[in-house]
Amino acid sequence: MKTSPQAKKIRLAIVGVGNCASSLIQGLEYYRKASTDVKENHVGLMHYDLGGYTPESIEVVAAFDIDKRKVGQPLEKAIYALPNCTKNIVAEIPATGITVQMGTALDGISPHMDDYPEHRAFRLSSEKPVDVVKVLKDTQAEVLVCYLPVGSEKAVRFYAQACLDAKVGMVNCMPVFIASDVEWAQRFKDAGVPIIGDDIKSQVGATIVHRVLTKLFENRGVQLERTYQLNTGGNTDFLNMLNQERLKSKKISKTEAVQSQLKTPLDPENIHIGPSDYVPFLNDNKLCFLRMEGTGFGGIPLHLEMRLSVEDSPNSAGVAIDAVRCIKLALDRKISGVLKSISSYTMKHPILQFSDSEAHQNVEDYIAGRLDT
Repeated sequence: MKTSPQAKKIRLAIVGVGNCASSLIQGLEYYRKASTDVKENHVGLMHYDLGGYTPESIEVVAAFDIDKRKVGQPLEKAIYALPNCTKNIVAEIPATGITVQMGTALDGISPHMDDYPEHRAFRLSSEKPVDVVKVLKDTQAEVLVCYLPVGSEKAVRFYAQACLDAKVGMVNCMPVFIASDVEWAQRFKDAGVPIIGDDIKSQVGATIVHRVLTKLFENRGVQLERTYQLNTGGNTDFLNMLNQERLKSKKISKTEAVQSQLKTPLDPENIHIGPSDYVPFLNDNKLCFLRMEGTGFGGIPLHLEMRLSVEDSPNSAGVAIDAVRCIKLALDRKISGVLKSISSYTMKHPILQFSDSEAHQNVEDYIAGRLDT
């Protein structure tokens, strides 16, 4: 097992201290204390040591949110605050010295949140927003992870611009098209800033499973004719997505992730992918119901049905840890713009799609220095 020098740190800023941020931060503490066996077998991680950086290398230096129960709170308290409802990885984390600061709201909270109880929904803080660019510069942040709610189009663009202004690498976990937008991608390239995006793909989640099965059908000569993917959950992400107006980019992202695995995409009437409903008592548990209808040998029908149950936020945290470290490698190597290999591997809507096996090999080549992006 390689061990990274303690001096090699990654200074991380986080926007959106929700369930995903909670799982990520708790996970960093978990791997700090993990046994040698866990680290050597990189249990729960795609890479324990990635280019000389381990999870312990990541140090959170700034955090932004707009919920009144988190703004002004120590980060180690805010990650457990309502409406967060993910399962705890560790019971508590040591004092971080980081206070959650008031970010810029814009379209970060959907109006329909007011129709739901406080312990389930976002509630806007009355605090004055801080100067995000100044905070990023003052804390010497190197990477920003964006965990804003689905539909926060204006807010995500605001933080993307802040990354450009502060020269901070960005991991865009949200389905707002920044890294996959040609104009934004060029802006990051011109600014000398690396970016990974868009819309994070869980470790073993609905999208990755659907993609792999779609590729399997095609590789094994079964013609996929119709498919759906319905997802339910009880966290604020699912509550947020009850507002159909905020779902457009999310549905595009998830649908294109599957369609990209087919030589001939399905007719839009024959593919349906997206959230189905909000079920409060599920909390952070996400249920995926998947159906695929195809034609096999001799014209004989083949139908597949599957149910997947996962804790949604921890399922993406290990992916985010790899993305953060790949951004740091880009900074070390003076690489800017979209990191195409890791974007295709970790995101649903990258600027360039590969099969998951190809994407995996591209990431290994990038880490080893055989690929520039």
